[in-house]
Amino acid sequence: MGLFDKLTGTKHPDDGVAPLPATEVHAALLGVNRADAPYVVRDGAAEDADLVAEWRMAEPAWQTFFVASQLTRAVRIRMRLVPENHEVRVLEESWEVTRVGNPPQLKISGAYSRGPDRTVSSRYKVERGDSGGFEATETFRFDSSELRDPLQSVVLKSGWTWRSVILGKL
Repeated sequence: MGLFDKLTGTKHPDDGVAPLPATEVHAALLGVNRADAPYVVRDGAAEDADLVAEWRMAEPAWQTFFVASQLTRAVRIRMRLVPENHEVRVLEESWEVTRVGNPPQLKISGAYSRGPDRTVSSRYKVERGDSGGFEATETFRFDSSELRDPLQSVVLKSGWTWRSVILGKL
């Protein structure tokens, strides 16, 4: 892996992993979907991509989760399969979000960035432990890598390269 690959977040499959056909990679990426996951992987034709993965922030069943997470950034990953190179070109986009209204809902507030990024939000409860000293216990954790990592794993196990795009078109 070169320096530019490291800076952009590009990952290559292990040596000896035979690349699967594009249709199988596409199906495997869609297979990452789970009803209990806070993200969805869907067709991306409307966003000029083959697939889009994003947080379920707009779904009513998940709004409470995202408001409670004190999330400050929304993330969307657009993917384009390039069969001739056995790579998935990936554009990670993020926006700042704020809480508005009562009950609070997340709304995009403006600041936009592109490229790999990681947002971690956690909440701790501090109380006295058995020894009498104070102890911090994590009560909530939200990590944006929960969206990227399963997708990246599928791509690499399929013998394809995960090629992050920072500049230019997807």
